[in-house]
Amino acid sequence: MKILKVAIIGCGNIFPMHAQSIKEVENAKIVSVCDIKEDRAKDKANQYDCSYYVDYKEMLSKEDIDVVHICLPHFLHAQVAIYVAKLGKHILTEKPMSIKLSDAEEMIETAKNNKVTLGVIFQNRYNPGSRLIKKTLKSGELGKILGGKIEVTWKRTDEYYSHSDWKGTWDKEGGGVIIDQAIHTMDHMRWFVDSDIDYIDANISNRDHEIIQVEDSAEGVIKYKNGVLTAFHAINYYTYDAPVKIELHCEKGMVNMVGDRADIKFKDGRELIADNDPEDTFDYGNGAMGYWGTSHTKQIKNYYASISAGLQPDITGDEAIKTQKMICSIYESGNKRVRINL
Repeated sequence: MKILKVAIIGCGNIFPMHAQSIKEVENAKIVSVCDIKEDRAKDKANQYDCSYYVDYKEMLSKEDIDVVHICLPHFLHAQVAIYVAKLGKHILTEKPMSIKLSDAEEMIETAKNNKVTLGVIFQNRYNPGSRLIKKTLKSGELGKILGGKIEVTWKRTDEYYSHSDWKGTWDKEGGGVIIDQAIHTMDHMRWFVDSDIDYIDANISNRDHEIIQVEDSAEGVIKYKNGVLTAFHAINYYTYDAPVKIELHCEKGMVNMVGDRADIKFKDGRELIADNDPEDTFDYGNGAMGYWGTSHTKQIKNYYASISAGLQPDITGDEAIKTQKMICSIYESGNKRVRINL
């Protein structure tokens, strides 16, 4: 079995979710890490017994690398991924793919031209509740989806934004509550409906923050080409991080997801429930956010198993760009105050 040599670019908050997960993969080993903050890179290198760099281009020129994980600010995902793909190395990047749709398209094209695998993290698709909903919809037991709605009400203060040199900006984060906090829930709905989008009509605004450029509030409708109309409401000025909510009104029942728990009630009286197993835990180390759950490990294992088998992973660039297009269109609609036909 070939051991894939891995480098991680970016040693910030999301780093342990990747690094600890890679340790659980039989056919992968971290050989180098990179961060522009040398003390942070050095600390992680000591922890994982590997080399470190402050310049990813230098690292990739000196180290023998098979796979690169990108754990960087949003605006760097595309340019680093494209550079890495041109070197013939596989890529797994954090969400979002990019902050511009054209950059996401270039990422996919470059990866295909250089015959490398591009994966994008949307780990919440691996939660038990998410998988139950997707499986039940796919089976046809619920009939057609008639409508759906999303609610994300979290808390991100000005103090939170003040600790970052890139969050809260259009050119570096690419947006606010939609591209950062609500993106996983928006991805879920698109994945559940499983249809191309017809149009998006959205409103965005900054209602409670003093120091950010981007939106802290967004609402609107997304009409899919299969006829399903969904509504979304997202804010990040609530008093706490309330559990996200998704509701699907179907011909033969109702689907409710609150947090990670899925509850499916059929009109015939049956009920299906799935939630995270309290014993299904994973130690990502100090500093890892509890709400990120255990599913990074599940997606990363799928990614490496797919590479070894010569297959595409569950969430490829081609799959992730569908959500990226949705996110970018919400911003286009909200900023221009017009309906966007896709």
